[in-house]
Amino acid sequence: QVQTVESGGGLVQAGGSLRLSCTVSGSILGIKSMDWYRQAPGKQRELVASIIAGGGTNYAESVKGRFTISRDNAKNTAYLQMNSLKAEDTAVYYCHTKTVILGGLQTSWGQGTQVTVSS
Repeated sequence: QVQTVESGGGLVQAGGSLRLSCTVSGSILGIKSMDWYRQAPGKQRELVASIIAGGGTNYAESVKGRFTISRDNAKNTAYLQMNSLKAEDTAVYYCHTKTVILGGLQTSWGQGTQVTVSS
């Protein structure tokens, strides 16, 4: 069974920084991609950033230049470094992973971590 766990959320003032971590564990043969999504109250869940196996990254326009996604393959962990935070970044942040397991691919969501930016 594959498990995805996030950590690192919290309360920060506007202009501040936070780093989120996402670790995937279980009977994994490889990791295809690790993504960060967020969902603000009353809004749909949106993709924030993605990193694929080869290291390629993708960002939502709203976070380009402020957020950086990276990965430590040895630890099966992805990070989301969030700088110059704004009130509108307040949301629950979820990690989504796509892993290679015996027999195919497995997707997994974390439980979410709250990020609150005070203005």
